[in-house]
Amino acid sequence: MKLKYGRENLEFEIESSRVLDVLKANEKEGLKNPLAEVESALEDPIGTAPLAELLAAREINELVIIVNDVTRYTPYNYLLPPLLKTISEAGIKNEQVTFIVATGVHSPHSDEQNREIFGEEIDDNYNFIHHDCDQDLVDLGQLSTGNQLQINKKVADADFLITTGVILPHYMAGFSGGRKSILPGVAGRESIENNHAMMVEVTEEQPALEANPISREMFEAAEKVGVDFILNVVTNSSREIVQVVAGDYRQAWEARIAQSAEMYHLPLAEKAEAAVVSSGGFPRDINLYQAQKALDHADHAVKKGGTIIWVAECSEGYGEERFQNWMDEAQKPEDNITRIKKKFLIGGHKAFAISKVAAEKEIILISSLSQEQTENIFAKKKDTIQAAVDYLEEKYQGDYSAYIMPQGSLTVPVVK
Repeated sequence: MKLKYGRENLEFEIESSRVLDVLKANEKEGLKNPLAEVESALEDPIGTAPLAELLAAREINELVIIVNDVTRYTPYNYLLPPLLKTISEAGIKNEQVTFIVATGVHSPHSDEQNREIFGEEIDDNYNFIHHDCDQDLVDLGQLSTGNQLQINKKVADADFLITTGVILPHYMAGFSGGRKSILPGVAGRESIENNHAMMVEVTEEQPALEANPISREMFEAAEKVGVDFILNVVTNSSREIVQVVAGDYRQAWEARIAQSAEMYHLPLAEKAEAAVVSSGGFPRDINLYQAQKALDHADHAVKKGGTIIWVAECSEGYGEERFQNWMDEAQKPEDNITRIKKKFLIGGHKAFAISKVAAEKEIILISSLSQEQTENIFAKKKDTIQAAVDYLEEKYQGDYSAYIMPQGSLTVPVVK
């Protein structure tokens, strides 16, 4: 078998009788003409008038488009040309359009990354601002949860606000896209921390999407900010666009959840003793902070006391300072579980997420991290997947079952 690791594939062999299933997405074919489908979605949106009509009806001095950062691949080569054409034809000039990169608490792009993601022409002709969760914010008041909503000032002041994104499973919020462009995308650090603090409750209770408190608060934040229009897509594992949706920030997003779930929520009859999971290669395994989602998904497929072989290059190491500090300071996984319940902090939440798995299961990590760095996250380092599988064979004396998860950041096992 082959699993993605960074920008390459790693091969290994495993006895077929040990494998319960290879958990791959229920793939849908990519659209034959995605540009035309994006144009159609803009002209026939869900829950709003066509974008051209909305723009014509408003006096717009400054239009803001929120876009994803490098950690969330989005096919902007198809999304942006039709969108910008519609905006231009409405008489809005390039200098009146600002792109805000929804970094949340992440680092800004390099100039090279920005050009790679958005293309040279767009990068050269439009103003890009990277959101900073610690400055240039405005306070929009309290949400019903008591969370104080601080938002990027440029976003709050926009005369017309468009968000873009991809609808994929998300381990905390249920699904990405839609309302996530606002909170956490362009929110203040404290607002993000208060929202994400509910992950402890969510990971323990695993509520249905409509009851998920994290998602519900995200919707409220998007409504308070006043999102005028969204453009989102559902993509397959090859990053091809399967469906396009545009329009109302809630109705349009909800209209494509079922399609995403059909592809990526995989029902299982039983859990296994082990799983071999890849975070899915670059950029999903760019660092531990991002790669962790695959570990969380594999956790759902493995029995308590089992073993997870986790394949993630992590070329940029841990990916977040506080996450690393929490791992440095913890003597055992339970330390981070106790700590997050006393005071939730962004970065610390990733330490909690990894630690809650390590507290119940053995984690074998294949990555570019050193042995010391690996053991610091309560995992065991192996240099190859084959060495890890051989260890599995020895550990269980051949008496075990396993799932293989080539797309671990995307596929969510759901035990019946």
